[in-house]
Amino acid sequence: MKYDVSKIRGRAGLKSGTVAPALRRFAKEEDGTMVIFACFMILIMIAVGGVGVDLMRNEMERTRLQAVSDRAVLAAADLDQPLEPEAVVRDYFEKSGMGEYVSNVYVNEGLNFRTVKVDATTTMKTQFMGSMGVESLTIPATSTAEEKVNKVEISMVLDISGSMGRNGKMANLRDAANVFVDTVLKEENEDLISVSVVPYSAHVNAGKDIFELMNVSPGPYFDETHDYSHCIEFDDSEFSNTGIGGQQYLQVQHFQRYNAGRYTITSPVCPKYDYEAITPLSQDKGALKAQIDQLTPRSNTSIFLGMKWAVALLDPSFNGINTGLVGQGIVDPVFASRPASYSDNETLKTVILMTDGQNVATDRIDTRYYNSGSERAHWARYNFGWWMDNRVNWRYRNNWYYQKYSASQGDSLLNSICEVAKDQKIVVWSIGFEVTDHGANVMEDCASSPSHFFRVEGVEISEAFEAIARQINQLRLTQ
Repeated sequence: MKYDVSKIRGRAGLKSGTVAPALRRFAKEEDGTMVIFACFMILIMIAVGGVGVDLMRNEMERTRLQAVSDRAVLAAADLDQPLEPEAVVRDYFEKSGMGEYVSNVYVNEGLNFRTVKVDATTTMKTQFMGSMGVESLTIPATSTAEEKVNKVEISMVLDISGSMGRNGKMANLRDAANVFVDTVLKEENEDLISVSVVPYSAHVNAGKDIFELMNVSPGPYFDETHDYSHCIEFDDSEFSNTGIGGQQYLQVQHFQRYNAGRYTITSPVCPKYDYEAITPLSQDKGALKAQIDQLTPRSNTSIFLGMKWAVALLDPSFNGINTGLVGQGIVDPVFASRPASYSDNETLKTVILMTDGQNVATDRIDTRYYNSGSERAHWARYNFGWWMDNRVNWRYRNNWYYQKYSASQGDSLLNSICEVAKDQKIVVWSIGFEVTDHGANVMEDCASSPSHFFRVEGVEISEAFEAIARQINQLRLTQ
């Protein structure tokens, strides 16, 4: 077909010879190009914004689903939970309106552990991404929780110094310690958890059974050890290690330092009664609580000695002594291999160290007046404090005794034994019971961390012991 150009020009109102220049001007014209670009960018922004909205909705729903999953497995894994773990998980999802989201629930449990895992999945219909061919997004959630009671070795160190006789503190301590025993020694934990009780005041009574299994010297002036009480002296260097039993120890003198009457020897430097002695590696709740209920305030405070014994009872070097205790029927044979090696990942070692005061100075009788069997028997009968006040001229009294430990020395030794315990991954909890700021600082420094230290008043001590017991048998979210 042929066109008549002249007719086209006429209809367009163009004169002859003006068509080509007009087309060239149109080709060069730029008006409106930015409008096209702007429209294009707006379309892109709407698309990206729509994708963002869909992804944000997806993440919000995923977070909600994950939170329900976490709560469900935590509740189901609790060893105290009497219901079926899978039923607990599904009930959590049902109550949250997500019952159909549960894909699988896995439960693995044994004597001392329970592991619960849940896989949950749902889909979300998209609002904007559908135009791009993505009609829905998958929302997955997986949670695993485990409660495991490992083998646990516990040393519970209880202050029985004289100040515990004030303000009902001893009664509160007895209640708190009994709550702790009931909480950690449950039927499902049988043969897994051992508790050693270490009462302390001016010294620690090792007890006749432990004492006789150790290499103890009576001292240079005696042929044999005395049987009035059973404490041993430690060199300062021994607070730089956790072990015990690898050397010969000197027996502590038996005497009462402060004046309570001529023949009153109720609170000697070394505690003498059986209920004041160490109870090693026990799971006998009845026996432990019976001992705790007999504890009575006495003498003064040497926290560092209580801590030294507590750590020693967790150290593998005590195993030889423990073997002897098992053989004598004193320790349950199930604990014959304890204390476990520090490298045993299945065994948790922990100390609960409690005091209501702070380290104080303690004395010993000068050897000039404690160097024969008759003198040793004399001070087991006559109160040393009374004798000083009534039989020795005040000018010469300082010659009759010497300071074994100062308060600051006690703080330093406590710091040393706490640090080496923590170096061996022993978990140290400390409780300052109505203590001064100085006492609180010393105890907090001993603890594994500030969160492992409790400063309490009155009946709050029970809450502290119970909280520690719960965390020893802790529930942890593993995934």
